[in-house]
Order: sequence, then structure tokens, then C-alpha cells
Amino acid sequence: MREPSRFRWAWWLLAYVSLGLGIVGIFVPGLPTTVFVLISAWAAARGSERLHRWLLAHPRFGPAIRDWQAHGAVSRRAKWLASGTMLACAAVLLLVMGRFPAHRWWMTALPLACMALVALWLWLRPEPRR
Repeated sequence: MREPSRFRWAWWLLAYVSLGLGIVGIFVPGLPTTVFVLISAWAAARGSERLHRWLLAHPRFGPAIRDWQAHGAVSRRAKWLASGTMLACAAVLLLVMGRFPAHRWWMTALPLACMALVALWLWLRPEPRR
């Protein structure tokens, strides 16, 4: 379903900015890649048919996008990678925040709780059938 042409530029912009953030996330710990690539595919479906086709055909991104679009499914490998990354970020957070005695407890607890909830949600997603 195509959005009105007056918004096509906004979808196009969101698609490319999200893809750029996803690519940066490959190299920057703590910045998610998959979420931004999924947002890019979603926006590209509304603003850039060429980018959408490219993402679906991409050897690395395509299978995850197709699994998500078809079934809301996430591969076990992606779940383990995401969980490991969140665990590493939690460890860094605990190490860094432990050095600042003036910080409030909730400044550590809030991101830890968010990561735990995301991990729980992620592991409750179905896995694709191969």
C-alpha cells in the first residue's frame, strides 16, 4: 500500500537514515543494528521500492527482514547475539556506574530493566521455520 506522494520523501528519508544508523550500529557497541534495518525496510516499503527490493534481496539483511515481515520471527542466532550484546553493555554499565558514588541507583536500574525486558520480549518471539 503506497502512502500519498506528498509523504513519500519522508518515508524515503526515514528509510535511508535508519539504514545508516543500522550500519553504524555494526561498529558501535550498544547501538542496535537489526532494529534500524527493520525500520528501514518498513519505511522503504512506503518510500523507496528500490531500497526495499535491495534490502529483501541482501544476503545478510534479507532473511531476517523476510522472517520478521512474514511471522514476526527472530532467529535463535540473532537472539543470542542480541542477548550477549545487552549483557556486555550491562556489564560495562555496572563497571562504569560503580565508579561514581554520587549516582542514583535508578540510573543503573532503569537501563538494566529495559535491557531485561527487551531480552524477554525477544526470546518470546517465534523462531523462523527453515
